[in-house]
Amino acid sequence: MVQFDLPVYLASKSPRRKKFLSQLNFPFKTIEIHVDEKINNGEKPIKAVKRLAVEKLEVAKQRVRRGIIITADTIVVLNKEIIGKPRDEKDAKNILKKLSGNTHAVYTGFAVHSTKKDLTIVDYQKTLVTFKKLNNEEIDDYIKSGSPMDKAGAYGIQDDFGAVFVKKINGCYYNVVGLPLPKLYLALLRLAD
Repeated sequence: MVQFDLPVYLASKSPRRKKFLSQLNFPFKTIEIHVDEKINNGEKPIKAVKRLAVEKLEVAKQRVRRGIIITADTIVVLNKEIIGKPRDEKDAKNILKKLSGNTHAVYTGFAVHSTKKDLTIVDYQKTLVTFKKLNNEEIDDYIKSGSPMDKAGAYGIQDDFGAVFVKKINGCYYNVVGLPLPKLYLALLRLAD
């Protein structure tokens, strides 16, 4: 098990990231940061998620003088279109209709930083997700639950109902939820003493 002689901070308000990080069985605190998660015109997915993770890290570093800081950002890509969190229910419905019956990619970029070692590791994970064909009633019921509103691609694979949209995945399940735990763990091992 990884051990740190510094406090660990997860700079995210995502309850899913918090839950996954707790599986690594070391104490950590969460801090909320606010960064405009805007994707630049023509920006490639890998560059976008890594850039956003680093931007979040820079904001978090202003609040943490001593510790290990973890940040992450997740996007969905379908036919070269980058899809973030839905703006409203209408946008969520449009996104879910696009994903219906298709395969999309989920990218999560993450950054980890040790103030002691003055070392930052930035990496990403990509997972392919195939949706079954969704009907309008399924989409409407899911939107009414409120679940799609804070998630890239307007769905959560871990949700009780969002999970049934997924026909198959190719790659890291944890990445689809928003934190590629196995890859993050390897990065954290590099920062441990």
